[in-house]
Amino acid sequence: MLAILLAAVGIAPLLNYGLSATSDLVIRDLGITESQFGLLATVCFGCAAIGNVVFGKFSNAQPDSRLVLIIFGTAAAAMALAAVDAGYVLLLVASGIAGFAQSFPNGVTNRILAQRVPAAQRITWTGIKQSGVQVSQLVGSLGFPLLAAFIGWQGASLAGAVLAAGLAILAVRIIKATPVLATPAPSKSKQSGTDSGEPVASAAASTRFIIYALSLFGFINGVGVQATNVYLALFAVRELDFSLVAGGLTAAVAGIVGVSARVGWGRMMSRGIAAPKLLLLLAVLATCGGASFLLAQQLHSPILLWLAVALHGASALGVSVVLMAALLRVVPANRLGSSSGLVSAGQFGGFTVGPLAMGLLVGSAGGFTAGWICVIGVYLCCTVLGIFLVLRSSRSR
Repeated sequence: MLAILLAAVGIAPLLNYGLSATSDLVIRDLGITESQFGLLATVCFGCAAIGNVVFGKFSNAQPDSRLVLIIFGTAAAAMALAAVDAGYVLLLVASGIAGFAQSFPNGVTNRILAQRVPAAQRITWTGIKQSGVQVSQLVGSLGFPLLAAFIGWQGASLAGAVLAAGLAILAVRIIKATPVLATPAPSKSKQSGTDSGEPVASAAASTRFIIYALSLFGFINGVGVQATNVYLALFAVRELDFSLVAGGLTAAVAGIVGVSARVGWGRMMSRGIAAPKLLLLLAVLATCGGASFLLAQQLHSPILLWLAVALHGASALGVSVVLMAALLRVVPANRLGSSSGLVSAGQFGGFTVGPLAMGLLVGSAGGFTAGWICVIGVYLCCTVLGIFLVLRSSRSR
């Protein structure tokens, strides 16, 4: 079950990561500009943001097995379409379909955790299953360039479609074989706490604030995450003279670090660490990572690039698990689909803005220098929001 949850979170972004890892090849084959390439990710994440908002209530009403089948099936269709040699417009369509596939994973996997996994394991499992995105980044960043050397980037996309189709069959079988846990009856103390309308209203307002605050943090962080992810391989190839495979390796290493980071941050959350403190720490580390990218370019230093990659993977890529674990602490299981969708929509909104803005900056006179300065500014905004959340949390206590 844990492996399927991880795969459900990671399968939809596979096309985007694969295209990013082979970006130099895709740009040359299709004869497009850097900003046009960035538009692929913008369309993908824009559709994901829309889908997370529009399909929130739909997700709440659908059985888990059907939603998982939609996730894997849509991801397979997107990668199969990208494998068709029909030009840039069809690739845009495929990217949009891959985006809609990302409308459901967080909601349904959070609900599966809440309803089918014992409480003692949920937060730890959240960290592991959220690392599916970075596992996808690892697989796409290594697999696509290696396969592209033999069968082209479109052939690599077709291989991804076959993988998704196989996982769909396996996922449905495993979910149907895992029963829903019995729901304990509410205690008298909890029942008495709902006799007054004022405590319930106060708790509901606090929950809404948390959901919106997490959405905002996810949006700002998302801008920096995908501005970096989408152009990381291209930056290594063009600015530091890496080969195509070595450029893909930078994104793969970020994914490896991101997997470990998400599992580690999830374990810290399971031990009771407050989400605002972790979000502030991640924002500070991400700011340091952005500064390291800028210095790596200015000094033409591969060492600083690898340091920046490690900081990026450990910090910005670890935010999602903290956001989802925080939701599991405060949102009832029957509302996790819509609440997770709202927070995910915030993240995907940032994912939509980041690649397009970075593409325009990279294609301008300022180049990657302007891009990394803006990334640093984005993470500084996250830091300010993190400080506010920590201070608010302290006042509430």
